[in-house]
Amino acid sequence: MKTALVIMAAGIGSRFGGGIKQLEPVGPNGEIIMDYSIHDAIEAGFNKIVFIIRKDIEADFRAVIGNRIEAVCAQRGVEVDYAFQSLDAIPTGNAVPEGRTKPWGTGQAVLTAKGIVDCPFAVINADDYYGKEAFVKLHDYLCVDGPDNAYCMAGFILKNTLSENGGVTRGVCQVDDKGYLTDVVETSDIVKTADGAAVGGEPIDAESYVSMNMWGLRPGFMEILETGFEAFFQTMVPNNPQKAEYLLPIYIGQLLRDGKITVQVLETRDKWFGVTYREDKPAVVASFQKLIADGVYSVPLFG
Repeated sequence: MKTALVIMAAGIGSRFGGGIKQLEPVGPNGEIIMDYSIHDAIEAGFNKIVFIIRKDIEADFRAVIGNRIEAVCAQRGVEVDYAFQSLDAIPTGNAVPEGRTKPWGTGQAVLTAKGIVDCPFAVINADDYYGKEAFVKLHDYLCVDGPDNAYCMAGFILKNTLSENGGVTRGVCQVDDKGYLTDVVETSDIVKTADGAAVGGEPIDAESYVSMNMWGLRPGFMEILETGFEAFFQTMVPNNPQKAEYLLPIYIGQLLRDGKITVQVLETRDKWFGVTYREDKPAVVASFQKLIADGVYSVPLFG
């Protein structure tokens, strides 16, 4: 069955302190985090890779990973395609607000792949390491026929997703007794503490499920996403033209509250890590060294 992995790699990476954080080498042969995600996705059975990037980083992106991954995928019968997120890709009849420089968020990023993705697909961030388990669970879910509005999400445990170097934003999930998502609360500045985690000095349950923007979706979601983007321009942009963002977890939370979709939470106990701050990089490099030493990955990665 055809299944795609959509990788959101258009982020500016402002908290990283300069440079393109998605392209930072972390492996022994210069591998970046995306290499490991693509490796795990292909191993799980995904057979199409779609990169969402910006035109201004295309040359660097292709030089660091795109050309190399295209060659790897060609040897394995895996298709590769590109979609481009841009500020002016907005609903017909609207104009970009004067002075706006930032694209419109992760919801718009995924929407740029409409017409490129015509099969069940997973969505991930480029600069997050998710572990092998989540890719297997999402792929298995997507390969089972279901309603076109029935989706899934990798549910990470909050304590396994925190940074040692500062606060992070996580989609804290509410899940019913059948394992279905009922709401996602985008929560900023979650910090690691001696006892677990806190927000603004108040403890938060470190065993909570959180969304790391790893979703399993079906082709019909693109139409829903497009409708939501049009509504976003009518209701949200006029009130905050410079900073309003169409964020995937927030929109999915809205769809859940309206009863329009279902999202099954697939628990993963793997430890997430990523390069949010420049100070995170040494720990990420060390984590990959340990995974290699434990036999989880080989050197070279793709053999």
